[in-house]
Amino acid sequence: MLLQIPTEQIPIQKIDIDKSVRLFIKREDFIHPEISGNKYWKLFFNINNYLESQPENPLIITFGGAYSNHISAVSALGKLSEIQTLGIIRGEELENKWSDNPTLVFAKRNGMNLKFVTREEYRHKEKLTEFLQQEFPDALIIPEGGTNENAVEGIKMMLNNDTKDFDYLCTAVGTGGTIAGISSFCEENQKVIGFSVVSDDSLQDWISELTSKRNFHLTDAAFGGYGKINDDNVRFINDFKTKYDIPLEPIYTGKMMQKVFEMIDENYFPDGSKILCFHTGGLQGIEGANLLLEKQNRDLIR
Repeated sequence: MLLQIPTEQIPIQKIDIDKSVRLFIKREDFIHPEISGNKYWKLFFNINNYLESQPENPLIITFGGAYSNHISAVSALGKLSEIQTLGIIRGEELENKWSDNPTLVFAKRNGMNLKFVTREEYRHKEKLTEFLQQEFPDALIIPEGGTNENAVEGIKMMLNNDTKDFDYLCTAVGTGGTIAGISSFCEENQKVIGFSVVSDDSLQDWISELTSKRNFHLTDAAFGGYGKINDDNVRFINDFKTKYDIPLEPIYTGKMMQKVFEMIDENYFPDGSKILCFHTGGLQGIEGANLLLEKQNRDLIR
């Protein structure tokens, strides 16, 4: 089953703030209940091109951590398309504990097979990919986070006539595919800001390989490191939901929006600027985050 372009327009909601700029959020989290946000568009051309090639033994293989939105989305896609999926999961210690992890439980229920590898093996994914391609010659192997040229091409679907009238386009950045796609296909006058949730000095160069445009800027939104959640993050996410009735997750969108508000308070954006933030989904990660927060006797994400 091919992924389809939704017939209904993805809504853009205004965030009412008492400031000299105008802030909006595009609700890509609405696109699909399980293949959420930018993951849908990153997978769009990957899976459609693959299925159109009519592989004899279809199989999708991909990589991710224990709470990966990408693993969750690919498993859902496999079930929807009736294609076998294999997830290469970082951390062999999880092999006997996967049933305590809501993301991995969801993936297994969708029929995904899980292979747990050491963190050392995972660091050498290129070598691992070569072995997998030899073992499964008909398989589609998608990189961690779904980022490749097909993914960048798919992200252009997040841009349309409704997004042209904004001065700034903002997105969270993990593996770089989403910001590369926005940078490649946005209007010439638009500035793109990527809110990096990882501490990776090579990210700028990698994004520059994925897009020929130089209209993007990266700003640090890691708040202590990838996957780290501090109490301020939790408070911001809960306050944001109470005030605007929009849920955010703590790894990507929550950190992006928190940093956007800080930048607005610091007068980073010129008066009258019109800012659009992309809600890239990933709300499935809240359950796993809350399990960790509960173990630490900390406030939960509501």
